[in-house]
Amino acid sequence: MEAVLRHPSLSRLKAPNPAAHRTQYLSITVPRRPRVPKRRLAAAALFQDQTNPRTAATSKGGDEEDEEGYGEVDRIVSSRTVKNAVFAEDGSATTVTATEYLVEWKDGHEPTWIPSEAIAADVVAEYETPWWDAAKKADVDALGALLADEALRRDPNAEDAQGRTAMHFAAGLGSEECLRLLAEAGADVGHAERAGGGLTPLHIAAGYGRATGVRALLELGADAEGPDGKGRTPLELVQEVLAATPKGVPAAFERRQALEAAAKELEKAVYEWGEVEKVVDGRGEGKWREYLVEWRDGGDREWVKAPWVAEDLVKDFEAGLEYGVAEAVVDRRQAADGDGDGKWEYLVKWVDIEEATWEPAENVDAELVQEFERQQSGNGGAAPPAETFAG
Repeated sequence: MEAVLRHPSLSRLKAPNPAAHRTQYLSITVPRRPRVPKRRLAAAALFQDQTNPRTAATSKGGDEEDEEGYGEVDRIVSSRTVKNAVFAEDGSATTVTATEYLVEWKDGHEPTWIPSEAIAADVVAEYETPWWDAAKKADVDALGALLADEALRRDPNAEDAQGRTAMHFAAGLGSEECLRLLAEAGADVGHAERAGGGLTPLHIAAGYGRATGVRALLELGADAEGPDGKGRTPLELVQEVLAATPKGVPAAFERRQALEAAAKELEKAVYEWGEVEKVVDGRGEGKWREYLVEWRDGGDREWVKAPWVAEDLVKDFEAGLEYGVAEAVVDRRQAADGDGDGKWEYLVKWVDIEEATWEPAENVDAELVQEFERQQSGNGGAAPPAETFAG
């Protein structure tokens, strides 16, 4: 039967001349496959019975002596993750992720990269188990020893069946030492696993409330605003987990504390902090409430979500209190309701108001109060105790 390649550019074969044949052609697709010498592919069948390679070779016939020696694995010395394109009949392509191992042969042949499915499970386990045991325990000494072993060229980005790397496990356990060790060895701090929704190590650390791990990953260059497979940033994920964690339940108290600490680390990386001068407007209700604020450093007004505005400023705005710009403190007196407890009021001169007004200490800028007290001390006046200015 004649065959015509659907994508001739993917092959060195030429399509036959249609004028020379009248046979009905069958279109097929040719997926890309890694090139492996035929001799070694034949030997791959022996990997499943490495304890008795001669028997397997004899049952297939051929060059028994050659295949016996060539098919017997000595050990795995390295691994790598490969992505192969698989083409459908309509020409579309999907990417399949697989693991290959660099195999040393007992007869001394040159090491060869072999697909994982062609190697006996016990041989793979002998190579993989020490690595994943160390990763899942965040055993920094064991991981360090494995990475330092030049005979076994460990891939710090090796993936398990779910696409997770050692970095994911170290992040989940909050091990700063392991995270830094793996990053130094070349591990990808932004690698997204496949089975759990495209979570990066930073998402994992945040979701488990590992503030130390979050801070370490951010210092190592992790993207604080990178989305997972569902479009959530690490901060949005930890907020989602925090919202689902009950309040007032003793068993959940430590978990909430850990999640809040992780959220704060992310907030510091995501938000630019500034000192609000005053709130000038508000909009929205409930969790959508926002306030238009003026910044003390003179920056442009901005709408800011309610949780990020100081509670006292929000209360003043909601109570309808107005702000004024104080120029100086010109006098003081004992508060009328102080009952001798040391509370003071200050006469404030305003920039935009002609008449000075008496204000409680907590409503007056502390720097203006201190300047007034210094002047009073210089003039021989008695200054009140320092603790009265705490407000």
